[in-house]
Amino acid sequence: MIDAHCHVDFKEFNKTREEVMGRAQQKLKAIINSGASLGGNRRTLQMARDYPEFLYPSLGFHPHYAPKADRSVIEEVLKEIKLNLHHAVALGETGLDFHDLKSQEDRNKQEKLFRTFLDMASQEEMPLIVHARDAEKKALEMSEGYEGIPKIIFHCYGGDLETAQLIMDGGHLISLSTLVCFSTHHQELARELPLSHLLTETDSPYLSPFKGQRNEPAFVEETVKTIANMKSMDVKDVAAVTEKNARQVFRI
Repeated sequence: MIDAHCHVDFKEFNKTREEVMGRAQQKLKAIINSGASLGGNRRTLQMARDYPEFLYPSLGFHPHYAPKADRSVIEEVLKEIKLNLHHAVALGETGLDFHDLKSQEDRNKQEKLFRTFLDMASQEEMPLIVHARDAEKKALEMSEGYEGIPKIIFHCYGGDLETAQLIMDGGHLISLSTLVCFSTHHQELARELPLSHLLTETDSPYLSPFKGQRNEPAFVEETVKTIANMKSMDVKDVAAVTEKNARQVFRI
């Protein structure tokens, strides 16, 4: 099994990071730790050095920060990403999050930054991890025409089946998180979407499948189990296919 998206660099893990990583190494073959800020990218790169051939970094800037970030900070993020591309297995997370946006100006700032990452991923021919919340169709529309991007991963996907089909028709992937363990909508996605286009993730420390407990990469097993249950498949088969998908897209 592979956790295709998590944030073990976040402060929620500061006191127990070593134990969390130990449990992950016992159960999983690899994790993709997604940088979401300037500091997050730096911490992710350091963790990749601490856990070689197990923790693989993706480097990005979360759309939630885009409307509020000073331009100089964004420029520093982009500069450092370009300097460390050879260490990364993907760009992102990046994308669009329209859930709580109040103004068109804020949307424009998110879209501008997303376009910058689309350009970079196309030029560098790197996979792109996309966060799209209440903006799945818009993110897909913006990504069309970038032939240099080998694959786009719509992480923690929560959109509708129609948009999911369009994503897959474009040759891209959908990552289902531990939300699938308790969300009927995500369980429908797990049941209906072909395993050939799915990845599994936790998005930890968020979205724990266990009430009152912080999420962690080892819990991606619960995602795999639930998908297997929804598809009436053997857990080992789901784990094998989704792991193969992750290895292919991230080239690990």
